[in-house]
Amino acid sequence: MESKNLLVRKTCFDDLKYFAEWERMETVVAFFSISENRSYEDVVRESILWEQDPSKLQFTIILKEENIPIGRVYISRIDLHTESLDITRIYIADLKYRGKGYGEEAMRLIMQYCFEDLKCVRITLDHYTGNDVASTLYLKLGFQYEGIARSSCKKNGKYFDVELMSMLKKDYDLLF
Repeated sequence: MESKNLLVRKTCFDDLKYFAEWERMETVVAFFSISENRSYEDVVRESILWEQDPSKLQFTIILKEENIPIGRVYISRIDLHTESLDITRIYIADLKYRGKGYGEEAMRLIMQYCFEDLKCVRITLDHYTGNDVASTLYLKLGFQYEGIARSSCKKNGKYFDVELMSMLKKDYDLLF
């Protein structure tokens, strides 16, 4: 997948070193149920398991101009019967690349891929209650709130609420 500034491609093994580094950064994991102190081995083990599961996909966000990885996308719960999936994790890692529209650009590429290539009828995602940056972006892109899943994420022994959102193909077609 390619846009003006980004390439979003399937994750390769060499990308895992970036994920392991990024997913130890507080600025990345603050709003994800990623436990602190994840090791490189933990990231590799998780990635290998995900690669073996046909209901999951992993992508790396590349900044074209510099040809460097800047973020990650993880899709799960791919259900061919209901033609649905969940964008489980998406982030731009380094603060110097945030606030430049790359997250929105990556989301648009992923949405296009999900609706047009995978032929989904429904995409879901969620975000921690209080994650105003995610909320603003998802609403701007046309996602709609469905409710709050109380204590549905656990991180470092503490439970968090998440706000559930979705977009239907018919809504996507009207917007894009």
